[in-house]
Amino acid sequence: MDSHTTVERAQRFKQLHAEYKPLVLPTVWDVWSARTAADAGFPALTVGSHPLAGSRGADDQEGQTFEEVLAAVRPIIAAVDVPVSVDLEAGYGQKPADLAAGLIEVGGVGLNIEDTVHSEGGRVRSTQEHASYIAGLRAAADDAGIPVWINGRTDLFLHADNPSDVLNEVIERLRAMEQAGADSVYPVRIQDNDDLLAAVTGSVAVPVNSTAHPVKHDLERFRRLGVGRITYGPLLQFAMTDAMKDMLGPWAP
Repeated sequence: MDSHTTVERAQRFKQLHAEYKPLVLPTVWDVWSARTAADAGFPALTVGSHPLAGSRGADDQEGQTFEEVLAAVRPIIAAVDVPVSVDLEAGYGQKPADLAAGLIEVGGVGLNIEDTVHSEGGRVRSTQEHASYIAGLRAAADDAGIPVWINGRTDLFLHADNPSDVLNEVIERLRAMEQAGADSVYPVRIQDNDDLLAAVTGSVAVPVNSTAHPVKHDLERFRRLGVGRITYGPLLQFAMTDAMKDMLGPWAP
C-alpha cells in the first residue's frame, strides 16, 4: 500500500475516534471476516492476535513471529477500503522503531501494545518501561509521517486476584501511557464490571477501550459508562464458533 493511502487511512482512523462515542471496531482475523465486517457498515476494523493465531493454527501470546503476523495481515488490510489496526501483543521482541516500520509497511494505521511480555516468560513491564516503549512507537510513527493510533494495553487487572486492589496502579499506568503518546488506553478484563469501567474512563482524557461480546453485551451500557472505543478480542470468533456448532449439530453423524 502506498504511503499516501496509509496517511489518509490513519487520518481517517483518528477522525473516527472523535466522531463515535464509542467507536466499535470489529475484531477480524482474515480477509473473509474483514470484508464481512466492512460490508456490514463498520468504518474501521482491528485484527486480533488471538483470533488471527487461531485461524492460522498458531498459539496466541506471541506464538507467531512478527514477520508471520505482517505476512498474515497484509492481505487483510489490502482487501478492505477502511482503516485497519493490528494487535501486536507486546511487540514480538522488536524495538519500537522496527515494530512501527513493519506495521506501516503493510498499511496498518493503528496498533495494540500490551505490557505482558510473553517472549520473556510472561513478565509484566513496569509502568515506566511500558510508557517508554509507547513513547518509542510514538516517535517512530511521527518520524515516518504516519499518525499511527496507539492503543496502550495493560494486563494488571487480568493478573490480579482482586482487580479492585490494583485500581490505583492501573490508573497510574494509564496516565503514564497517555503522557507517553498513547491515543487510547485498554485495561483488559473489566468489561463486566461497571464500577471499574467508570473509574478508569473518568481517570484519563483519551478514549478507554473495552472488550465486548457481540451477543452478551449492550452498546448503550458501554456508552453510559464513558467507554470511548470497543473491540471484541477473541469474543466475536468465539460467538461465531458457538453459532457454527449450533448450525452443524443436526448434520453431524
